[in-house]
Amino acid sequence: MTQHARRALALLSATLLSAVAAACTADKEPASARLGNPQAPPPSTGRSTAARGFTLVASGDVLPHDSIIKRAHDNAGGNGYDFKPMFAKVKPVVSAADLALCHMETVYGPDGGPFTGYPAFQSPPQVAEGLRDAGYDGCSTASNHTLDAGAEGLGRTLDTFDRVGLKHAGSARTAAEAATPTLYTAGTAKVAHLAYTYGTNGYPMPQGRPWAVNLMEKDRIIADARAARKAGADVVLVSLHWGTEWQTEPDEKQLSLGKDLTASQTAGRPDIDLILGTHAHIPQAYEKVNGTWIIYGMGDQVAGEMFNHSGARDVRGDYGSIGRFTFAPPAAPGGRWQVTKAEFVPQMMDLSAGQVVNLPAALAADPDDGDHRRAQEAITGAVLSRGAAKDGLTMAGRP
Repeated sequence: MTQHARRALALLSATLLSAVAAACTADKEPASARLGNPQAPPPSTGRSTAARGFTLVASGDVLPHDSIIKRAHDNAGGNGYDFKPMFAKVKPVVSAADLALCHMETVYGPDGGPFTGYPAFQSPPQVAEGLRDAGYDGCSTASNHTLDAGAEGLGRTLDTFDRVGLKHAGSARTAAEAATPTLYTAGTAKVAHLAYTYGTNGYPMPQGRPWAVNLMEKDRIIADARAARKAGADVVLVSLHWGTEWQTEPDEKQLSLGKDLTASQTAGRPDIDLILGTHAHIPQAYEKVNGTWIIYGMGDQVAGEMFNHSGARDVRGDYGSIGRFTFAPPAAPGGRWQVTKAEFVPQMMDLSAGQVVNLPAALAADPDDGDHRRAQEAITGAVLSRGAAKDGLTMAGRP
């Protein structure tokens, strides 16, 4: 072979090797990258997404009396029921949260009615649409009124929640549903919501359905909280329908059960991360017990004219608070998600306007409104009555 031929053969071999190397490199890249796609995903680093905290808001009893049902009918122009305007002024607070929970105290009647208020409630199912529009993600449904319309009312309520996209905890249509914790994702946390009531106004559990409504028993609550952890919950929230109606101070049952539940631990980690109380119809205290926040009672969020045990009209029955808590991820895997900010938003049901009012925002716009000022002072006094300010609880809600 001549020297010229050997040089030509060497050049051809180098060219072929270069082409093979380029082809191998191309096979390791995504097709979109080979085509010059500017939106091609970056190469994987193998690192997991950083943990992110979340904000939770929770509010008190939704209790549609006859006057509230009539107002919703008027809101709809006499054709159906519209509860969305009732929540319009608290919607900015509710919808801004990563997770928002309400308490649906009553059950729903059949489409078209009849609908009833006190004493055996059957509310229009459009209540759920109003709650969803306000930004709620789900509600506790265990209360003394859960069986006002038997298994049928319970089923209608949960069916309606499913239809509008609200989750629920505290009552169930099947044994499997009762045994499954309600889970949400907020930030990067999996959050379990459990709910219980002290009783059902003497109504027995539907025949063959002892699991229809969760009753408030310490050992059962702790066992459920531990089961929720095993199901993957990073944070466990417990709603309790408890306390003594029209009493600002938490009763002995609330104090003792709250202390026991917040003391319960597994492997040095609390089993329950927050307790949300309802039922008393008036605002009660927030308190940090064993390092865990308890709201003894958030008061009513939606209610008509309220009359106390003496039969007197009591404006406190239209007062309430929204609890807002900021949770941060643990410093180490498997640790507790910590509440880094605890806040409350005073609110009241303005019966003349037919709306729930965010009181700090309303007073920022009109500082001279005496009704709003008195309501905010009364709510704040109740909320802080057990020294929560020293543990960092602050009032929020102004724009």
